[in-house]
Amino acid sequence: MNIFIHELKAYRKSTIIWSVSLVTIAVIMLSMFPAINKDAEGFKKLLGAYPPAFTKAMGLSIDSITSFLGFYSSLTLLYVLLCGAIQAMNLGTSILSKEIREKTADFLLTKPVKRVTIITAKVLAAVVSLIYSNIIYITCASIMAEIIKNTSFDYKIFFMISLTLFFVQLMFLSLGIIVSVIVPKIKSVLTVSLSTVFGFFIIGMFSSVIGVDKTRYITPFKYYDSAYIIKNSIYESKFIIIEIIFIIVTLAVSYFIYSKKDIHVA
Repeated sequence: MNIFIHELKAYRKSTIIWSVSLVTIAVIMLSMFPAINKDAEGFKKLLGAYPPAFTKAMGLSIDSITSFLGFYSSLTLLYVLLCGAIQAMNLGTSILSKEIREKTADFLLTKPVKRVTIITAKVLAAVVSLIYSNIIYITCASIMAEIIKNTSFDYKIFFMISLTLFFVQLMFLSLGIIVSVIVPKIKSVLTVSLSTVFGFFIIGMFSSVIGVDKTRYITPFKYYDSAYIIKNSIYESKFIIIEIIFIIVTLAVSYFIYSKKDIHVA
């Protein structure tokens, strides 16, 4: 039994739905840009009327919001990241726990396949599903950007900003996996995913308001600063290193626990 192929097929519908959701958010948000750009000064005045705490919490830069990359990184990507994080957390939490919820663990674990092989196949299938979603999203977002742009923009920067979606998703995927092996029985994957993602999202908003740089280390939503990427055309290396370490550690712990734990079957 090819577990990898089986998992890909099992999450095919879910991957398509999430991909369409990401594209829909991008299309809706980007379609607003021409009108905002046309009345740039009026939109800046509108944002200026809001309390500074609000604009900081939402990650809005009044000076750059009317440029395409500024609008894309400040508004569009904000909601795309939130949706993508839920997708990844939901996927990570469900790939191992679903065998217990659906009472199929006895069928899977009695096969002549090592548990390490099982978890590896499931993790790879989850990563490939996210890659599919990102390819669809970036392709459609690029097409939409070409349609609505009013001036030329640096596509390399656009691609780098868009790619942060995948990086953030990898962190939530690995977090979801370790949650699924630590928590004995997860009744509702979506509830766990939503509460976790929104928790980190709120922490990110709070860190923007108080302006304490150290809080960026807590939430994945703040690991990739779009303003920094636009200015320097690179990612902040320290956060890339932290993410790699986080993923390695969480996966290593997940492998260890899953290989040793007693799994109750039907």
